[in-house]
Amino acid sequence: MKDIRDYSLLAHNTFGIDAKCKRFLEYSSVEEAQLIVAGLTAADQPLLILGGGSNLLLTGDYQGTVLHSAIKGIEVLENGDLAAAEHDDALLNPDWVFLNCGSGEVFDDVVAYAVEHDFYGAENLSIIPGEVGASAIQNIGAYGVEAKDIIYKVEAVEIATGKLVVFDNQDCQYSYRQSKFKHEWRDQYLVTHVIYRLKKTYAPDLDYGNIRASLAAKNIEHPTARQLRDVIIEIRNAKLPDPKVQGNAGSFFMNPIVEKAKYDALAALYPGMPHYTIDEEHEKIPAGWMIDQCGWKGKSLGRAGVHDKQALVLVNRGGATGEEIVNLCETIRKDVKQKFGIDIHPEVNVK
Repeated sequence: MKDIRDYSLLAHNTFGIDAKCKRFLEYSSVEEAQLIVAGLTAADQPLLILGGGSNLLLTGDYQGTVLHSAIKGIEVLENGDLAAAEHDDALLNPDWVFLNCGSGEVFDDVVAYAVEHDFYGAENLSIIPGEVGASAIQNIGAYGVEAKDIIYKVEAVEIATGKLVVFDNQDCQYSYRQSKFKHEWRDQYLVTHVIYRLKKTYAPDLDYGNIRASLAAKNIEHPTARQLRDVIIEIRNAKLPDPKVQGNAGSFFMNPIVEKAKYDALAALYPGMPHYTIDEEHEKIPAGWMIDQCGWKGKSLGRAGVHDKQALVLVNRGGATGEEIVNLCETIRKDVKQKFGIDIHPEVNVK
């Protein structure tokens, strides 16, 4: 267990903001997490539960306590043992496989492990930055797949009581980039483990974004899971900057979901506008496309800028403060609202 005062968070946020927290607490087991929450006092408030910092923008020193999981491990659970524990024979499905993962594991390491062991369903989530615990809180997603599609259960320690609790997928009320952990349960739990449910039968999802075009360029018609993972990594690396080179938090904004009537009106004004159908009444419009249409791709406002290959990504050009990035964010939001009549909202947690 780590307990450090006046701790630098530079290595814990991918925007590269050199800010400090008053206290930093790190736990490597469920027992340590329970010990930590038992010792928290009013002086530790406000709390910040931090994963890999890939979805965080610090606007200054954090005047509270940061809690971070260092719980590691990827364990394959036996279906029979799980079925007996859950009193649910449905879990004996021979096509299912369950991975119990420590919340401090790098999420992409879990995806790599799954692909290497022929466990399927996570391939499209390849190389998303962050840790396992954050996947359950943020409901991360990419290329038509979301964490909610593979999460079976979430184990956590309740901060108020130190009690170990386990939530089903349905309990978490997942939706696009949302979960109950971000709202009613905000700052109430320390995630310790996530159980993912994957499959032994491979059924690739190739219809989102430019996956098929990228595969076709390599003359691959029926990709293996490893080939699909490699292609997705190539696509993401080609359009997303390496945070070790240029500070960023990946996609800064959520893609807005609008009513069909709003989409139809915009589609008439902008033929060929990209979109993804959610249901009969709603369409998702890429925020990056709208930002690009507003002329922001590759542009800067002081030391904060918009990535030149993906307008959804805000970057630290070097030495930018959190306030500068927030200023850029709000300026872009205003321009998008003025041009399209749509509010776009940050996916990044601003502190």
